[in-house]
Amino acid sequence: MPIRPRYSIRTSLDLAVLVSTISSYMGFQTKLSRPLADGDIVNIDVTVYLNGYHGDTSQTFLVGEVDEPGCDLVKVTNAALETGISVCGPGRPFRDIGLAIHKLFQEIPGYSVCTSFSGHGIGTVFHRPPWIYHTVNDEPGTMLPGHCFTIEPSIIQGSNPRVWVFPDGWTASTENCARSAQAEHMVLITESGADVLTR
Repeated sequence: MPIRPRYSIRTSLDLAVLVSTISSYMGFQTKLSRPLADGDIVNIDVTVYLNGYHGDTSQTFLVGEVDEPGCDLVKVTNAALETGISVCGPGRPFRDIGLAIHKLFQEIPGYSVCTSFSGHGIGTVFHRPPWIYHTVNDEPGTMLPGHCFTIEPSIIQGSNPRVWVFPDGWTASTENCARSAQAEHMVLITESGADVLTR
C-alpha cells in the first residue's frame, strides 16, 4: 500500500512534522515522488514542537522484500548512529562522534558517509550549534551536562559521498543515484553520561 500524504502538519516555524525520502533521495521530501514499491528503503523523519521545545528523530525502513545490499545499508547506518552515541558524555569533544563513525567505516568497506548534512543542537531552537559532523573534523567544543543535540548520519552505498540539491533547496539526491539511508536520535548530555531521548 503506497504512503500518500493526505495532509500537512507543520510546526510554528513552518517545518514539516513528517518528511520522507526513498532510496537515493537524501535530506527531506515533504511529498513522496512516487508510491512505495516492494524493495524500497524509505526514511521517515519526524519533528515535534511541544511546550516551547523541538524534537527530531528519523529512521530508515525496509519496504517488503529488500535485497541484501539494501538491508546491509540500513544495518550499517544504524551501527553508525549507535557508534556515535557510544562516545557521548560530559567532557568529550564533539568531534569524537565523527571520528568514531569514521573508524567504523574503516572496518566496513563499500560505504561512504555523506558530508553535506550534519547533526545539530536542538531545544527551544530547532537548528543551532553545536554542529555534529559524522566524519573526521576539527569542530571545537566539549559536551557538557545540559547539551542536547542530534546525531544523524546519512550513509551512501559506494565510495561517492557527494549529493546534489534540487532547485527547491530542500530535496537532495546522491550524485550517482546510489542508495542512501539515515538514522537519527536526540542525545542529552547528563552529569553521568548521555540519555537518548528518542529511543
